[in-house]
Amino acid sequence: MATKTAVDTRVRILEAAAALLAAEGRDGLSTRAASAAAGVQPPALYRLFGDKDGLLDAVAAYGFDEYLKSKRAMGSTGDPVEDLRRGWDLHIEFGLARPEFYVLMYGDARPGRTSPAAREAEAMLRAIVERVAAAGRLRVSVERAARLTHAAGMGVVLSQIATPEDQRDPELSATARETVLARILTGTEEPAGSDLPERAIALRAGLDGATALTKAERVLLAEWLDRIADA
Repeated sequence: MATKTAVDTRVRILEAAAALLAAEGRDGLSTRAASAAAGVQPPALYRLFGDKDGLLDAVAAYGFDEYLKSKRAMGSTGDPVEDLRRGWDLHIEFGLARPEFYVLMYGDARPGRTSPAAREAEAMLRAIVERVAAAGRLRVSVERAARLTHAAGMGVVLSQIATPEDQRDPELSATARETVLARILTGTEEPAGSDLPERAIALRAGLDGATALTKAERVLLAEWLDRIADA
């Protein structure tokens, strides 16, 4: 019973905090305001979330859950490049539909601190990029491709959020997406082309299955292959 009560209280606080965030932005989302809106005492909030940063992380995850569910359910078309496009579009659509939550997740970046929801989203992106690499379609390393795609997508969303809706460029997202893809993808669908970096990337993608090598040897070879890929 106590556990159920704690869960119910947690949900009530999150719902109240999410409503405050949507109505008043981050400045209006204080632990005191969230406690009052949820009808609980501040100590109950601190027991459940630790501090304000813990509450903000939980609210970001709560608001981002719809996006994560959509991304988990996105499935695969069988073409990892097309899946990467779909993932980009889903990311942009969420950010523009839920700007308060998006800014909470990505607009206050601090070194060494990433919300759990953002980490899950980034892991999903990397998994798609790894599939692109395994198909021999990347011209840069998985790490660089994932970082470039994430940074560009985040920049598009934050730029559009900061622009009045009637002044937004409707082609900005698609243009940025295709520019990024042109930079990271090979021009052929054939696995592992003749270019040395492409071969290194394709080999790097399947390195975990190289059981003939020790873990230390795989780590060292992975470092060499990444250097060749990004040369």
